[in-house]
Formats: sequence, C-alpha cells, structure tokens
Amino acid sequence: MNGSQTGELGRDKRYLSELNEELRSMDVKGEICLCDGAVMALAYKARPDTDDVDAIFEPVRYIRKAARLVAQKNGLPVGWLNNAVEMFLANHERRILLDLSHLKVYVPPPDYLLAMKVLSARAETMDQNDLRILIGKLDLKNADQVFAIVKGYYPHKAIKPETRILIEELVSKRDNS
Repeated sequence: MNGSQTGELGRDKRYLSELNEELRSMDVKGEICLCDGAVMALAYKARPDTDDVDAIFEPVRYIRKAARLVAQKNGLPVGWLNNAVEMFLANHERRILLDLSHLKVYVPPPDYLLAMKVLSARAETMDQNDLRILIGKLDLKNADQVFAIVKGYYPHKAIKPETRILIEELVSKRDNS
C-alpha cells in the first residue's frame, strides 16, 4: 500500500475503515494493534502508507475474513493485513488511534516501537529513517539510551552488530545537527 507509488496518502486508514464496515456487516467487534510501518505512516505521518499492515488483531478468524474481502475489493495482496510481527511481541501500553463502530485501532508508544524496530531493522528499507524519527521523538542523546529501551522490553534478545553500528551513527549525526 505504498502511497509514494500512487501519490495517494491515507489508503491504510481507508482500508481500516473498510475493514470496520466488513466487521459491522458480520456484527463482530474487533481490535487491532498496529506495528511497524503502519504506525509510522498513520500515527506519526512520517512516511507514505506501507506495502502491508503489520498488526496483532482479535478476533483473528473474523478479521482475517474481513481483510480478505477488503483485499478482493481493492486488488490488494491477501496478506495486506498480517500478524507476522507476533514474534516480536512484548508487554506494552497502547493508545487508541481510531475508534470506529466495530473496530478499535491501537498503536504502541514510541519507545516500544523503537525497541521493535531496533530488533527487526533491515538494510535498504525505511527502517533507518523510522529509527531516526523515533530517536528524535524520544529525544535520546546516545546509543546506550536506545539499547536500554530495547533491553527493557526484550531483556533476552541480542541486537545485531550492524544495527548497533547504525544506532551509533544515527545518534552521533543527531548530536552534530
């Protein structure tokens, strides 16, 4: 759902609204907690819409069915809404982003999103920009502060060496600006 390809922003929100309508037609209420790029696009308006929406959702069966219908109507890949992010889940707070009739859409706080991004960072993606934005939003002054946030949510996960270097570069560039 890359808005930069069409120049159209806000499609993620439109598809979530359509998902709400599908759930309404089933007389089912659902909840979604967005993660990753969808949060950066919708909550922070820091980038165009994403190619897919990473989220945790309940009730899984009904939301998957509704998401398939939205995909069919809009020519989206079947997995446009996915819960592949489950492997990175840790306890965290969340706040309501959208409160629709049959769908509540939540987002995690920026420190949790930063911790997830640090662990899942990939080269040649928007992750570097996302990390820079989150570090700035949290006003972090050094790499150790970033690493402490990650350890707070994921005490037993190791940060990849290349990600450690990236974080150190991002923080040092922030200090020099």
